[in-house]
Amino acid sequence: MIFGREKILKDEIIVVGRKLYDLRLVVARSGNLSCRIDDKMILVTGTGTSLGSLTHDDIIKVDISQEKIENPRLTSEFPLHHLIYKKFPHKAIIHCHPPLVNAYFAVYSDLKALTFETKLCLGEVPVVAQETPSISKPELVVDSLKSNNIVVIKNHGVVSVGEKFSEALYTLEMLEEAVKTIAVARIFKRDIADPLDKEVREALSGDQVFLMFSPAHIQAIVELVNKDSFIAQKGQELDLTLKLAIKMDGLGKAYKFNFEKGRIVKLDLDDDAPFIISAPYEAWELVFAGKLDPFVATMQGKMKLKGELGKLSKWYVPFSRLFELFRQVPFK
Repeated sequence: MIFGREKILKDEIIVVGRKLYDLRLVVARSGNLSCRIDDKMILVTGTGTSLGSLTHDDIIKVDISQEKIENPRLTSEFPLHHLIYKKFPHKAIIHCHPPLVNAYFAVYSDLKALTFETKLCLGEVPVVAQETPSISKPELVVDSLKSNNIVVIKNHGVVSVGEKFSEALYTLEMLEEAVKTIAVARIFKRDIADPLDKEVREALSGDQVFLMFSPAHIQAIVELVNKDSFIAQKGQELDLTLKLAIKMDGLGKAYKFNFEKGRIVKLDLDDDAPFIISAPYEAWELVFAGKLDPFVATMQGKMKLKGELGKLSKWYVPFSRLFELFRQVPFK
């Protein structure tokens, strides 16, 4: 007999599996689900099971702290689940094959963001190529999960992770809906997604490379911002006047941008600000490399925001440009 937390989690897996099946995000015996019980033990759906009609017996408890794990009932995608739990604190994983997402990424390599919700909640969705029907290179998926909580495996499916199943499912639903929106938009304008938009990166003059998060690195960003005509225009229109600080976890250093009408009039070395964005080194590295959108990272919990996101979102357009400029300063 199963008691306590394990029973609750198995019941939840059954509910999620049924919902995925009802939404037609899985069919037949495709897809797999897993979640943490604790630091050592996880639950994962077995091979050959239908997520739409799971029973407790279809869900396997596995000790991932063991050196060698062998169970003939484990899904072929278990190595992916195992590696994700080793590398991240996520507590729930959904792997499935949504039809619209699969169709779209079979022909395109980038997500065309037609709505603010897509830009804010999904950002740049990583796409990983695979050479076999099952995921034979889980390390590529894991590397992509550093920049987004959802990854597309081209010609195969998606992996979505979260603190709980609802988070992973919502992200998955948003991606399927974003692709559906593109498909509908093409009815009205056939070439809406062809070719896909590509952000044009401006190059800084000279070959200077800055140490990431050094004063010189941040000052170079400030100079770019204050030269940017788009931010100047939107800063005036939207009255972009506020204090925003950025911090790197463990560094003990903060930079506070003092904006007035879109111009950074002063750069302070403190975090006395109503809005503070903080993150570990790895997340900032992805932001400055252009692989992680801070708005998306905040929504997905990869970065932390002190302050109300709703208030900050009123300046979404100029701040999106600000984050684009982050990418244009070479760093090491």
